[in-house]
Amino acid sequence: MTLPEGHPSVALGRVGVLLVNLGTPDAPTPAAVKRYLGEFLMDPRVVEIPRLVWWPILNGIILNTRPKKSAHAYSQVWTDAGSPLAAITKAQAEALQARMGQGVQVDWAMRYGNPSVPAKIQQLKGQGCDRILVAPMYPQYSGATTASAMDAVGAALKAMRWQPAIRTLPPYYDDALHIEALAKDTSRQLAALPFRPEVLLLSFHGMPERTLHLGDPYHCQCRKTARLLAAVLAKDWGDLRVEVTFQSRFGKAKWLEPATDVVLIEEAKKGTKRIALAAPGFSADCLETIEELGIRGREDFVAAGGTDYAVLTCLNAEEPGMAMLEALVRRELAGWV
Repeated sequence: MTLPEGHPSVALGRVGVLLVNLGTPDAPTPAAVKRYLGEFLMDPRVVEIPRLVWWPILNGIILNTRPKKSAHAYSQVWTDAGSPLAAITKAQAEALQARMGQGVQVDWAMRYGNPSVPAKIQQLKGQGCDRILVAPMYPQYSGATTASAMDAVGAALKAMRWQPAIRTLPPYYDDALHIEALAKDTSRQLAALPFRPEVLLLSFHGMPERTLHLGDPYHCQCRKTARLLAAVLAKDWGDLRVEVTFQSRFGKAKWLEPATDVVLIEEAKKGTKRIALAAPGFSADCLETIEELGIRGREDFVAAGGTDYAVLTCLNAEEPGMAMLEALVRRELAGWV
């Protein structure tokens, strides 16, 4: 770009990709978890209760009791690189950058916590990215996840005088690329287990049931992902029973069912001895997959009579998932690169 003599330096003409995942506290401490939960649980997309009713419950009860318990859970999964979700999302961005080359600037952000979506959009714009693809790392759409991520993008743009052009990666719950990646990675991990599971639970993050009746497509998209994945797995694992469950219930409201923790206990009591779990609604391993499924889920299953238990890893930054992500991103960047 040629500028008139004396014109201030301007960075523009580049294309950016921003991977966005849910979020994580900055440290596995009650204080850090309290800050994180305060931001997360005050999002009206996450908790759809009138603010005047919810604020005293959140600040008077939940934020005075839950942070200590959650901090203990985080301490069980924390690594030298920090939170697993942040470390893996960073690794995905770095792997995608290597695949895309220098023609595209790839970065990552968290919807809640750090690095924030507004900070990263401003950073990409400062690096000359006047066109940015925002990629919410949620295969299935939900108002509490994908829509909330885009709310953060909107808030960032509202504060900018010179806004970049924005595109959004659509939900990819039934995309053939996604199902192929899931099937390939799931089959590989099942074959590597020291036992042959009788049941494969596909555990998705739960949502209050009322969100389904209000029109959120999340439940239906989870079911379709599971149905398509099970159909492909049946070719090599025809004797494997596949069930769908929903985890991470919170509060007293009725949530999507069946609940993962309940099914684990029921399966063991019915005589199921060998079980494996996969979490195809998560793009990266996190507290919910490592601690909730991997630690507490095992305790529930074994205590009820089960013997062999395994939680498969998410796609993370491994080859099947990265090949899928690159293909999806390149598709959405058509005309820009």
